[in-house]
Amino acid sequence: MNNVFRNHVRIRFKHCDAAGIVFYPRYFEMLNDFIEDWFADALDWPFDAMHGAAHAGIPTAELQCRFEAPSRLGELLTRELRVTHIGRSSFAVDIRFAGPDGDTRMAISQRLVCVDTRAMTSQPLPEPVRTAMGRYLAPAA
Repeated sequence: MNNVFRNHVRIRFKHCDAAGIVFYPRYFEMLNDFIEDWFADALDWPFDAMHGAAHAGIPTAELQCRFEAPSRLGELLTRELRVTHIGRSSFAVDIRFAGPDGDTRMAISQRLVCVDTRAMTSQPLPEPVRTAMGRYLAPAA
């Protein structure tokens, strides 16, 4: 179906360094928050259910990012997610943080793996989650 999952994040004082721009580790916190929002709002598998009764987690196996422009205190960034691959237990996403004018601030490629948190071994993604992810699958290039 090729939907894009989007939401917004306001750059707060806590995100910024002394230069008044986002301190790069804070982007990774915003990234994790965005993945958590996607699972709750779009995939119907919120982290409390995933990590609780399901004894599952989705740790990052691979992460590449490119910082393209600084973000400043008070700006409202748009976060966009597209799925690039869905496997048996892993999936890959491309994420973009865009500024108020649509310019890319950070571009991310991330691969995550569904694991059983008791054994920390991979396990298949639940079928309803895989199906929901498919709505965000980008067309092959």
